[in-house]
Amino acid sequence: MRSLIALAVLASPAVASSEDAWQAFRGDVLAKCQALVPRGETATIEVNPFGSDRFGAAIVSTRVAEGAERMVCIYDKRDGTAELTVPFAPRDEAAGE
Repeated sequence: MRSLIALAVLASPAVASSEDAWQAFRGDVLAKCQALVPRGETATIEVNPFGSDRFGAAIVSTRVAEGAERMVCIYDKRDGTAELTVPFAPRDEAAGE
């Protein structure tokens, strides 16, 4: 009976990942998102520390002649792949101004 309780506790989602595992996750998200930035462009990448149950996420900002472009990098935790959204509309366009 004790082994069943121990197994249930270990399999429980309430058991948190180690800080080393979260650091490795954030490093992988950063690397995969950085690889999607076009060559020659400098990007600022802000990785969400934990993401959601299935996805990691990062905000990717690049400089362009008109200012800055902001995109979201979506990282699939299951298969370790990432993709970028198209850039958000400039803030004044997004607000309908």
